[in-house]
Amino acid sequence: MSWSWKLARVAGIPIYVHWTFLILIAWLVIAGTLENNNVSQGISEAAFVLALFGCVVLHELGHALTARRFGVKTSDITLLPIGGVARLERMPEKPSQELLVALAGPAVNVVIVALLLIFDVPLPAGVGASQELVHAGFWPKLLMVNVFLAAFNLLPAFPMDGGRVLRALLAMRLPYARATRLAANIGQMMAIGFGLLGLSGQAPILLFIAIFVWIGAEAEAQQVAERAALKGVSIRDAMITEFHTLDADDTLGRAADLLLAGTQQDFPIAVDGDPVLHVLTRADLMSGLSQRGRDGLARDFAPSALPTVESSGSLSESLTLLRSRNTPCLQVVDRGQVVGLLTLENVGELLMVRAALGEPQDGSVEGGETIY
Repeated sequence: MSWSWKLARVAGIPIYVHWTFLILIAWLVIAGTLENNNVSQGISEAAFVLALFGCVVLHELGHALTARRFGVKTSDITLLPIGGVARLERMPEKPSQELLVALAGPAVNVVIVALLLIFDVPLPAGVGASQELVHAGFWPKLLMVNVFLAAFNLLPAFPMDGGRVLRALLAMRLPYARATRLAANIGQMMAIGFGLLGLSGQAPILLFIAIFVWIGAEAEAQQVAERAALKGVSIRDAMITEFHTLDADDTLGRAADLLLAGTQQDFPIAVDGDPVLHVLTRADLMSGLSQRGRDGLARDFAPSALPTVESSGSLSESLTLLRSRNTPCLQVVDRGQVVGLLTLENVGELLMVRAALGEPQDGSVEGGETIY
């Protein structure tokens, strides 16, 4: 994830923190200091948040390490002000395995709660009142927050773990794509209920949760439907075979002329001494024109090398690569020769054609997964 810094590597999994998380810590220290005229109180608030996010990391590691048992790798875990995100390469193929992966995160929070209770940490007094909870002691507050994390994540709605639990249970009897859509619909009905309660003024924060759940449910359903539609489709079925490649000494003016003459927006460049093509994006082209004009060399504004995929490879996996690398296109090769380019636009057009033709979708489970 961009704008994130690597903190550590745990069990071989990189742990990153997003820069906005540091702003949260700084704000808590300042707010706590100003409210209580006591720097130590502000530091205590920040320490609690760090402990909380330590629990979040353990929650995400629960998902990641359980997924590893089923042969699924985790690319990384990133800490955000809203929680943690573990990027799994894919979800396990069997619904029973996905069920265990989804339950592993909340199970970690349950274990933390049990350990705190064993050490006689009491529940905060007046746990139903937010003010009482805020002013509770460090350990009672950490106990209650872990109870909340376990309960909240088990709500049967995407993108929470409970949504995946529900989907896994449904997928034991239904095709995966249909199970996902049904679980997403259930989650969105729950979001409507949250929204109505939020609008009634009883708990305004439920309105934000409703939006979060609604968007997460729809995104999950669309991603699974997309992967189902691409199951068994090879890269050669969607790649662009008619495209212009710039030479190392071509100018930005030539690239601009090609841009205006057709629909191609990103231009591969054969850079001297590099067997891998680089790419001049439309944004790079505009930047180069503003700095050097038409006579500037295109290669000077094409620092990014294109990731390479085989034409016989899985289109679904390549789509995941396109998004994770944040690259405009992929270089497609066949026996070492460049035979095409793969872009998100072309994949989208292929999906539209397949939908128009009414081609079947089998509801498979491939591609990357983000789990909270």
